[in-house]
Amino acid sequence: QVQLVESGGGLVQTGGSLRLSCAASGSIFSINAMGWYRQAPGKQRELVARISSGGRTNYADSVKGRFTISRDNNKNTVYLQMNSLKPDDTAVYYCNVKEGVWAVDYWGQGTQVTVSS
Repeated sequence: QVQLVESGGGLVQTGGSLRLSCAASGSIFSINAMGWYRQAPGKQRELVARISSGGRTNYADSVKGRFTISRDNNKNTVYLQMNSLKPDDTAVYYCNVKEGVWAVDYWGQGTQVTVSS
């Protein structure tokens, strides 16, 4: 089993910044892709950003140029730097990790990000 602990959410004004962190621990063989998803009230969970084990990234169109995903493989940690935040970014943000040869999905507990107008 892999445990994911997220941190860094909170309340920020429009145009502000936040940095989310997600640390993986437990029975880790190898971590493949790491990513962040978000779910706003009444909406489906959506991909925000993802980073492969080799460092290749992809982003949702709505966050390109504002958010940056990175990872520290030595610490099994993924980060999401969020700049120029907008009220539409308000959601619960979930960390996702794919672990092992079967790329088993693990999810964090979620962290609330609220952007006030």
